[in-house]
Amino acid sequence: MLDEQTQAKTGIPGLDDVLCGGLSRRHVFLLEGAPGTGKTTIALQFLLDGASAGEKCLYVTLSETEEELRGTAVSHGLTIDDSLEIFELVPPESLLNADQQQSLLYSSDLELGETTKMIFEVFERHKPSRVVVDSLSEIRLLAQSSLRYRRQILALKHFFAQSGATVLLLDDMTSDVLDKTVHSVVHGVIHLEQLAPDYGSERRRLRVMKYRGRAFRGGFHDFIIRTGGVRVFPRLRAVEYKTEFTRDRVGSGVAELDRLLGGGIERGSSTLLIGPAGTGKSLFTLQFVDAAVKRGERAAVFVFDEEIGLLLDRTKALGFDFESMRDEGKLHLEQLDASEVSPGEFAQRVRDRVADFDAKTVVIDSINGYQAAMPGENALILHMHELLQYLNRQGATTFLTVAQHGLVGDMKAPVDVTYLSDTVVLLRYFEALGKVRRAISVVKKRAGKHEETIREFEISEKGLTVGAPLSAFQGVLGGVPTFLGERQALMSEAKGEERENS
Repeated sequence: MLDEQTQAKTGIPGLDDVLCGGLSRRHVFLLEGAPGTGKTTIALQFLLDGASAGEKCLYVTLSETEEELRGTAVSHGLTIDDSLEIFELVPPESLLNADQQQSLLYSSDLELGETTKMIFEVFERHKPSRVVVDSLSEIRLLAQSSLRYRRQILALKHFFAQSGATVLLLDDMTSDVLDKTVHSVVHGVIHLEQLAPDYGSERRRLRVMKYRGRAFRGGFHDFIIRTGGVRVFPRLRAVEYKTEFTRDRVGSGVAELDRLLGGGIERGSSTLLIGPAGTGKSLFTLQFVDAAVKRGERAAVFVFDEEIGLLLDRTKALGFDFESMRDEGKLHLEQLDASEVSPGEFAQRVRDRVADFDAKTVVIDSINGYQAAMPGENALILHMHELLQYLNRQGATTFLTVAQHGLVGDMKAPVDVTYLSDTVVLLRYFEALGKVRRAISVVKKRAGKHEETIREFEISEKGLTVGAPLSAFQGVLGGVPTFLGERQALMSEAKGEERENS
């Protein structure tokens, strides 16, 4: 017999992490959720994982046919072999005939008793170590009262406990949502939910509501159902991860920009670039990506707002060959659809790139698109806090972008994440001498000193060019500055005169 102290792995990526090992053997667990939340798929994966380890497994179904179960398995590419027995429990044939349904002979007591007896008999025949009973709603309807239902669940629990099986009871919560009878009886409870946002695909999440005598990861954890089965994304807790690294400074490859930043960006820190649309926030982050790859490091770029093909085309015109970097395995480029990806899934994708791809520079472009995947602003702040803390602890240098509403003057960001970032870089449009120009300044840097100046910058076919401080202007950040100096104070005018002189 299997050791009582060992854990029965669920076979579901991420779920064993949430359960801190799996399901305790020789105990009964409840998996509850509305129809469509993924109970059957999780149950099949649980049994098939046991079957692959040489355990005998039994699936008792009161609500679905064997054909439907096998069809579900096939749709996920799962194979049901002889080590997994499916027992389709149907009422006696005479019960299907209305003429034979006499209340004296076929009372609910007899139906419930026959159902329980059949479950016990099939168990005794196969002696499985893992059992799934699907679903408790049918037993609840047969019991007709809370007291008889509880007694029946206790009987099942004691029978399975004596046999040494690990049991998963499924409940679709269709007969009585408020009935918590089973919660007090079973060893643990896993609750599944399916959410329907105003736009986009459904979101699924789970929560371990109870687990006697064992620690587990509390709170909600996102999960998805894809071909291959269910995958759970455990809620990220940055405090659990720590990597030793040297906090040296990394440069951008643009001397004036590094000078503005006080010598560069500290490794293992986060930088926020904030400004109106079109000011070049993405370009600044990609400048650091290009420099990282040229240093021999790997980088990962997650894009919410732009199509990857367009990004590659426009950056190639600026002198960046990110396509070659990607093909050489030095750069990970990923486009994300905010209406299809959950916060937990996104965090897991970033973690995978840092852990498996060894990305030392991470770009999230932009927080506006990331926010669309969040249930609310408060959740966004909490998710971002944990993700940035995790990346910082792994020694990854992170760059975020936020597009503000408006172009000049008083502008507001859709969400304030400035206090989460170690460095905040402000980009602005301003008007001067009949032209719209761009300015950059560093307004915050936790790790060291930085220039307090405001510099003009240009984006051309040569890439990013940062000029001298705009010392002859006042009110640049307001959009319409006062010109206090000479005409040569503007980098474009100065360069024009240089060309004329040459």
